[in-house]
Amino acid sequence: MNSTRQSLTAYGWLSFSAAIITIALKSYAWWLTDSVGLLSDALESLINLVAAIIMLAVLSISSRPPDDDHAYGHEKVEYFSSGAEGIMILLAAFSIGLTAWERLWHPLPLQALDLGIAISVVASLVNLIVAQILIRVGKRQHSITLEADGKHLMTDVWTTVGILLGIGIIAAGDYFPVSHQWAIELGLNDWTILDPVIAILVALHIVWTGIHLLQRTASGLLDAALPAEEQSAIIEVLQAFADRHPIAYHALRTRYAGARRFMSVHILVPGEWSVQRSHELVEDIERQLMALFDYIDIDTHLEPIEDEASWHH
Repeated sequence: MNSTRQSLTAYGWLSFSAAIITIALKSYAWWLTDSVGLLSDALESLINLVAAIIMLAVLSISSRPPDDDHAYGHEKVEYFSSGAEGIMILLAAFSIGLTAWERLWHPLPLQALDLGIAISVVASLVNLIVAQILIRVGKRQHSITLEADGKHLMTDVWTTVGILLGIGIIAAGDYFPVSHQWAIELGLNDWTILDPVIAILVALHIVWTGIHLLQRTASGLLDAALPAEEQSAIIEVLQAFADRHPIAYHALRTRYAGARRFMSVHILVPGEWSVQRSHELVEDIERQLMALFDYIDIDTHLEPIEDEASWHH
């Protein structure tokens, strides 16, 4: 497991490289166009860079094997990464919203839109390719850190799409000038107002992303149970053994930490069974449970089914 997770750092470097490239491209696009929307996009890419650096450190720590001081491994460190990323995203959203609000009341004409849009499209394609790689590898290797970073990059892609759509409308506005009297009375003399408006919407979208990451962090740190579908798969295995043998089970507990899952369960067997027979049954149960997941630690507690105290927990 640890050697596999150590190999995931290569994808961390991929995310780092993508962040450097997109920051350079989007910053240049903003410098050309003076679009606060593209500025917000560039700032979010800066968050991607910091997140990539944190991800590299986290993947290095989480790949360490359990030791005397950390008997259950180091995987929980991944939640420090998502927590830090969530906080940075919220700070970036505040900065974007503040800048856009100022531009909303003091609009400026945008420049070099054609070139700016072309550069941003290239940057967005870089993020799209890297995001899909991270999500696919994250799901295959059960790395929440990689998967979360890939999904964060995908929000960046959709953010860029929204901003480019707004800038495209502004560019097209040269051929469709504002003519409605009510719009002119509100000071909407052209379509440039869409630039800060879309930037504010982007900021709100980023806030949602940051809050979602913080919720995931809190859930992981509080030892939330495994997802319902995974618990159902575990119960299905346990019930299959209970249907075939004169045994029962109870006190099932589950939790997860990063890519690692944990569960404990009490197995009740006939008191007349030998230790060897009971042990072999538990081994069969654990083998089938481990086949369901790549990484899971299982603790089983044997009890005599006839003893009333066995049913209390």
